[in-house]
Amino acid sequence: MIEVSRFYGIVVEMEKGDTPPAHFHVRYGGAVVLIGIERLTVLKGRLPARALGLVMEWASLRREELRRNWKRGQQLEEPGSIPPLE
Repeated sequence: MIEVSRFYGIVVEMEKGDTPPAHFHVRYGGAVVLIGIERLTVLKGRLPARALGLVMEWASLRREELRRNWKRGQQLEEPGSIPPLE
């Protein structure tokens, strides 16, 4: 996994060559969740409500960058860094 962003103790990661649908991974405390990029829905796992809200706010602001990173990963390139939620 490659870290693409970090804010408020939340770590956002992507993996080169990951399987569709387009998604990113989030770690917070001991929780792990996969979030779909296109619909911004939880595909797997759970996060505390406050952390999930922050992730969804960040992802809605950074969706185009997430899409670009997903495409880079599908070409086995390193995903780029994405600014954190401020």
